[in-house]
This record gives sequence, structure tokens and C-alpha cells, in this order.
Amino acid sequence: MRDPARRRPVRAWLPLACAVAREPRLWVTALRQTARLAPRGWWHRWPPLPLPDRDYLRFRLQTMYGGEGRAPEPSDVLAYLWWCKREGR
Repeated sequence: MRDPARRRPVRAWLPLACAVAREPRLWVTALRQTARLAPRGWWHRWPPLPLPDRDYLRFRLQTMYGGEGRAPEPSDVLAYLWWCKREGR
């Protein structure tokens, strides 16, 4: 079973980025959350993308979906971003 927390940015993150791109009202919120979740010094690691820490992402996916091996659903990410926007996070 594949570990969704592995750093496979294009395959794992492209569907999420496309979903957010279709929601202009969430762009600022998405950028804000990306900055908050990115580990310090993310630009020093390859690939130089502000991806969340692998262990944190694995934990969040396991608590959300009840097991390992599942990537985040775009609809779940959008729901999270709408929640962040409503709550001022």
C-alpha cells in the first residue's frame, strides 16, 4: 500500500491544487494555510515546495480516513479551507 504522506508532489497534490484553483475565494486562505503548515526551511529540501511535514500529514490522513494509504480528497480539502475561511484561520 502506498503511503500518501510520501513526497510525490505532482501526483498527490495536483488534484488538490486544481480543486482550489477553481475556487478563487479560497486562494488567500489556501496560501495562508500552506504557509502555516509548511515546515521551516522548506526551500532547502528537494523538491522545494511548501508541503506539510510527512509525519504530520500521515497523522492527519490516518485520523481523517481511519487508516494509511489514502490521499486527501479534493472535496475534503475544500471543506477544510472553507472552514478556515469562516473561522478566520
